[in-house]
Amino acid sequence: MVTRAVVLGRSSRSSNSFDVLLKHSVVLLSVALTGCASLLPNAKIEARTPWHNYAEAQAMFEKVIPSKTTLSELKALGVNPDVTPNISILAQTDLLRRLIPISTSDIRFIDPQLQECISPQQVCFAYEIEQTRNDRERSGNFWLDVMDFKRVTEISGWKFNAVFVIKNDVVIHKLWSGTPNIRQHEEEFRPLGPLQGIGTSLLTR
Repeated sequence: MVTRAVVLGRSSRSSNSFDVLLKHSVVLLSVALTGCASLLPNAKIEARTPWHNYAEAQAMFEKVIPSKTTLSELKALGVNPDVTPNISILAQTDLLRRLIPISTSDIRFIDPQLQECISPQQVCFAYEIEQTRNDRERSGNFWLDVMDFKRVTEISGWKFNAVFVIKNDVVIHKLWSGTPNIRQHEEEFRPLGPLQGIGTSLLTR
């Protein structure tokens, strides 16, 4: 009787182990068949600034009033290269090259406030904001992506650029450009998969 009890106990434990292994196998198979897309890598590129979206950046821009907003007030809005990352300082020569077209010979076609910056006696500079956010999400078939046969990428995000021209610690001119809603779809096909680049790599050697 004792021997039978031992044999039955071992058989029961073995059966339980098999059941656990079977359950884990089913779970892994389900993930492989249905949830593989979530395992694809994603990437995000973002310029760190106080404005988390396009609307916030646009709202900041609208608060700046030329000939009225002071340099300290501009910095209080977050446009401060000493504190806020990814803000460029444009010296007078860089500023004129950026804002004044080369084909323009008559300064009357230039903004009156900027005309003053052309004079060597006037010292003007500018703060430039270039903020972008790009989210790259891989989608499509997991195995085709992993084996490098087909790669599908969905790109979303936004972009906002602004320039504030400053003279005598007062903003005298501003301009902006941007893309509130970026949506792109990329597909890359490689018929030979991981073998696609072997010929090229051998030639370069």
